[in-house]
Amino acid sequence: MTRLFSRVCAISHELQPVKVILPILLFAASPHAAESRQLDYALVVTGEELLRGVFPDAHTAFITRTLHAHGCHCAGASLVDDKVCDIQAAVRAAAQKAPLVIVTGGLGPTVNDVTRDALSKLTGIKLYEQPDALAAMEQRHKTPRDQIRPNLRRQTLVPTRGTYLKAAAGTAVGLVFDWNGKTIVALPGPPRELQPMVKNELAPYLRQKFGVRSPGSSITVRFVGIGQSLIDQTMSQHVPLPPDVIVGSQFEGGRVDFEFMLPGNGPEQQARLKDLATKIRRHLGDYIYAEGEATLEQQVAQTLLARGAKLTLVEIGSGGRLAASLAGVPETTRLLKGAHVAPSEEAMRQLLKSNPGDLKALAQAAGGDWTVVTGGISTDNTGARSCAVLFRLGAERWESARVSVQGSSETAYAGMVAHIWDRVRRLLKIGAGMKD
Repeated sequence: MTRLFSRVCAISHELQPVKVILPILLFAASPHAAESRQLDYALVVTGEELLRGVFPDAHTAFITRTLHAHGCHCAGASLVDDKVCDIQAAVRAAAQKAPLVIVTGGLGPTVNDVTRDALSKLTGIKLYEQPDALAAMEQRHKTPRDQIRPNLRRQTLVPTRGTYLKAAAGTAVGLVFDWNGKTIVALPGPPRELQPMVKNELAPYLRQKFGVRSPGSSITVRFVGIGQSLIDQTMSQHVPLPPDVIVGSQFEGGRVDFEFMLPGNGPEQQARLKDLATKIRRHLGDYIYAEGEATLEQQVAQTLLARGAKLTLVEIGSGGRLAASLAGVPETTRLLKGAHVAPSEEAMRQLLKSNPGDLKALAQAAGGDWTVVTGGISTDNTGARSCAVLFRLGAERWESARVSVQGSSETAYAGMVAHIWDRVRRLLKIGAGMKD
């Protein structure tokens, strides 16, 4: 594996896809809501880049959708700048509305990450370095604590009055302040860190402290290559939903997740949801890549490994984003043979010491029987941008495609990455003799 892949993985934190979460479709409230306590809470989402429209606010829809399944009610939400005074003012106002205030963002290692100190000063609750959190950071970075940079170590500071939420997907732990009868929870900003923390740490904490209900049964059906509106239309025509099913949907760079939830967590509810997923698959199966938490990259990696494949990436137009998308996949170390990134075809030819030619020549110079090559991005006379992609699937099989790149934002490139991995998924299905 080349050193370029290591560099790509190192910057993958900055290449996280922007999430645009679509409105929740609530078909009915849970009939068992009265059996557990409803908890009111207020949200404070921080981020100067959100106020400028650089990224959409993905957190509000995700948190409200997730906590709704626990019988929690959002009493209000606000979006504020990354400034101590703005955060403190928003939290004071939110605490007047609800006993629980959830703040997102500002727990990282940069100078703009001020939420931790802002809440400590507001509440008068001091912080201390949590030993278990520091040990987890040592293990994650494979670095002794006395060699960890101070800006990273401060992510292990937690309130002396309250508790903290473990960081399974990152280095910044969540914070819980017990303040004058109110509870203030601070969550990290990156979606890949926040979302598992909400589901796996915050939700159990709320059940223990406030007695909110368990989420019941749920199943997630994951789609790629199809829009949310077409999924909605197909389901309304062919898979009518029972009135007690709660539905949430989330869109992320060409991928759509639908989560179906039922109160109760017995065999009957689980069987009903499984049957529902089976019915949806009959009509939309070509677009479904997983049921559950597996990512598109994981599905592709597992299929390739099952064939004994080692994958080589040659990236020009995608700028290392394919390799970055594999950075969090457990199978990557076994799957990836090499990753080469260059800004132009000429630079790639020099890097690979390839003879002049097309993308096939670059694939052959990179070596390996399983290769994905992305050419440079070009613009046609209508202004449409696209990228040529070449797939080598085994020693003798070559396939090519042209992938649209709708814009120059990270959202556009996230859609490009999803399209390429989906194309690999479909080509592997064809190779296995399955219907595309």
